[in-house]
Amino acid sequence: MAKLDVNRIDVIAPNFKRRLSGVTSTIIRLVPIQSREIAIAATGPVLPEDLPQVSLSALLTMSRRGPSGWRVWHARRNVEMLGGLALRHLLGKRLKLLFTSASQREHTGFTRWLIARMDDVVATSAKTAAYLERPAHVVHHGINCETFAPAADKTALRAELGLPVEGRIAGCFGRIRAQKGTDVFVDAMITACGTYPDLTGIVMGGTTEGHRDFLAGLKAKVAEAGLSERILFLPEVPVWETPRFYQALDLYVAPQRWEGFGLTPLEAMACGVPVVATRVGAFEELVADGETGRLVEKDDIPALTAAVVEVLGTPGTLAAMTAAARPHVEAHFRIETEAARLNAIYRALLENKAPA
Repeated sequence: MAKLDVNRIDVIAPNFKRRLSGVTSTIIRLVPIQSREIAIAATGPVLPEDLPQVSLSALLTMSRRGPSGWRVWHARRNVEMLGGLALRHLLGKRLKLLFTSASQREHTGFTRWLIARMDDVVATSAKTAAYLERPAHVVHHGINCETFAPAADKTALRAELGLPVEGRIAGCFGRIRAQKGTDVFVDAMITACGTYPDLTGIVMGGTTEGHRDFLAGLKAKVAEAGLSERILFLPEVPVWETPRFYQALDLYVAPQRWEGFGLTPLEAMACGVPVVATRVGAFEELVADGETGRLVEKDDIPALTAAVVEVLGTPGTLAAMTAAARPHVEAHFRIETEAARLNAIYRALLENKAPA
């Protein structure tokens, strides 16, 4: 897609980070859907070619007024809030500044200063909103329910992926590090595999140099338990391949110690897979405890293990949660709902009034 004419754009979504991150993924997922209803474009140094976008250099020369009078600048990082302030106050661009916060921690003084200068604020969860020192709209992230959907033939899919065709599979995907609780998942799987001879555990994701010893320690622990053929460590796959691995699971485990929001439970449930998760990030707002999965306290390995064993082993529980998982996401967490709510906030800012 050729870059768009910034003077025809009402909303700009900056992405100033070069490396792939959760924020980058959010922008890539949302902007094409939002653009169906509003003139929005992303901008940044590295973006997919097919994403609606304007060049960074165009920000300097764009007209002061947008096609609707105001433009909305939707920042998701400090550097992007700072960029919006510079465009407005140094270059005189007529911008309404919006910030989305996903962090669940006390903000630094500088971040609080930046947030105080925004025209409006969005929080990705109620927990996140509690850390902000001003009112915020709570807009949960959503999932593309066409991309993330149950497999038509799970057995055939497992064979294609080289996974065990028979038995049950529990998975944990994402960065492999202590913060993500990968070790908690491994400990739970060692116990659960002893309870259920047909159970396989999958750890799938990448790791950075600073966490390679952590990963090596997990593999050694699994080998010592004699479970190297039942607790598998798979390499990270491209984003577009991830749904196929969710579809192959019977249970997804999100054992994080800390999380900003955490999309993986939604991705799993959209694929018809129930979830056992810790009470961090937005997980308490995403997983219906007792209906689409189980929630436990972070770092409580016995509780997480017991939840996994219960969901997999209690007659009818796994089937009932599997049946409830996707309808729950379709009803509450579709990406179209997220896009529509953000677009409503944009329109209110463009009209210079508070949204309903």
